[in-house]
Amino acid sequence: MRWVNIKAVFGKQIKETLKNKEVLIQFMMFPLLAVIMENLIHIEGMPEHYFTNLFSAMYVGMAPLIATVAILAEEKEKGTLRVLLMANVKPGEYLTGVGIYVWSACMLGSCVFVLTGGYRGSEAFIFLGTMGIGILISMVLGAAIGAMSRNQMSATAVSVPMMLVLAFLPMLAAFNETIEKAARFVYTQQISLLVGRASEKVINMQNVGILAINVFLVFVFFLYAYRKAELD
Repeated sequence: MRWVNIKAVFGKQIKETLKNKEVLIQFMMFPLLAVIMENLIHIEGMPEHYFTNLFSAMYVGMAPLIATVAILAEEKEKGTLRVLLMANVKPGEYLTGVGIYVWSACMLGSCVFVLTGGYRGSEAFIFLGTMGIGILISMVLGAAIGAMSRNQMSATAVSVPMMLVLAFLPMLAAFNETIEKAARFVYTQQISLLVGRASEKVINMQNVGILAINVFLVFVFFLYAYRKAELD
């Protein structure tokens, strides 16, 4: 892979985002909601930084997934992706450039959660590390869906229901024991648990093991989608 091509794709995505409000709002919505809710809503008995922990897990399940799907599906439909491949940009270089862009943008949003949650030092490191892993999983899942989809409509039909499940599952699990038992095997629920314990610096092998399995399954799905799409 050539870094110059990856850098070019990365720069292209930055310029395109300023024009694509649908992608831009994905990066901004939940961090802004966390700032607003944390400062305006104070209910007696509510856990500390409740909205920061709630929206950070939802952010992981929604923003990187939808942003990656939207970018790939739009460029496939408009023929931009084909032009890039004909211009000697390899599929791996293109996906790496898009991936670095989406991950970096989402990590900037995660920094807002760190500030609203008041995390410092090792707490902030654990929080951002946890968010980074969750963002990576959602991003790869989005890339798989985008690669398999023929156009934006088909991509939306698959990605939106999946996004809703991943983003809202942690919130539903907090109110229903049956859902909680099933949700613990999903990475967004583990992200929710870990960011909620960031201040306690508690990470156990169950959390790590479930996240590792999710990473493995998502990458296997991506490889299948990549080959089926015949990007090469």
